[in-house]
Amino acid sequence: MRFIPATLVAMLGLLLISSNETKAQNATPIRAGMIGLDTSHVPAFAKLFNGPKAVGDLAGIKIVAAYPGGTDFGPSKTRVAKFTEDIRGMGIEIVDTIPKLLEKVDVIFLESVDGRIHLQEAIPVIKAGKPLFIDKPAAGSLADVIAIFDLAKQNKVPCFSSSSVRFGAGLQELKKNESLGEIAGADTWGPCSYQEGTPDLFFYGIHGVEALYTLMGTGCETVVRTQAADADIVTGVWKNGRVGTYRGLRKNKADFGAVAFGTKGIAPMLKGDGYEPMCREIAKFFKTKVAPVSPEETIEIFAFMEAADESKRNEGKPVAIKDVMAKAKAQAAGKK
Repeated sequence: MRFIPATLVAMLGLLLISSNETKAQNATPIRAGMIGLDTSHVPAFAKLFNGPKAVGDLAGIKIVAAYPGGTDFGPSKTRVAKFTEDIRGMGIEIVDTIPKLLEKVDVIFLESVDGRIHLQEAIPVIKAGKPLFIDKPAAGSLADVIAIFDLAKQNKVPCFSSSSVRFGAGLQELKKNESLGEIAGADTWGPCSYQEGTPDLFFYGIHGVEALYTLMGTGCETVVRTQAADADIVTGVWKNGRVGTYRGLRKNKADFGAVAFGTKGIAPMLKGDGYEPMCREIAKFFKTKVAPVSPEETIEIFAFMEAADESKRNEGKPVAIKDVMAKAKAQAAGKK
């Protein structure tokens, strides 16, 4: 057997990787459309997917058309015109209806900042059979979230929703930190402004609650909320006795953060990330049709947040997740 120097093996490996990346970039990209041009995520995502530096999974998706949408919600009506022009300036076609958009694309980013209209916007996408990513929040109520995923399942359409915080390197490293042993509990925190017409945590609290579920997983049984002028404290008790807490901050310093309490150690999240890690996961999803977050977990996240509102209405008393879910499922049945 001839001896091949290690340096030559390494060079051959690099050439193979480069060749595979080139093939991926040269392949016909999946055509993506955007619904709702009223969030800063829109130009940020478009630059990542359509920019000259897009490589690997990102290079396989190209945003080609968009529908502006928009509602009377403050952050929507003040930004939709600007972000529409930003997108138009990137060479992306602007269309005036969702049906016209669906004729031009293979997959959809549902980006509308107002979660209250997500169900009505998702229905034609799902009925057209287009794989769908829904930016946070998945919808404006737990019943709407359930209705979206039920409809997607009935029509066999791949669909997922997530906050970008879930896929950040810092949170993923914390989740996989072997020195912790098993994660026995977690605290997360972050900014928590409200949106009128939806449960308090849906609009911005979703980021910190998504982080909590990334660490804890599903299985929360009861939720208790304490609301003060400048902060919310929401505590969940999981079925095996584990405890997870989310702190929503509306004043003072309001960074995102997390601490995991393990059977062998305690560790903080050491760094955050931008949108690129999530966009890579979205790209993989559009290619494989396999969601990186299950519908069941997303639905429970929204049940957790809706239970927090129920606890607030009941002066901080514990609320059972199963009771909130049962009520929402009955409501969802009439929405599809």
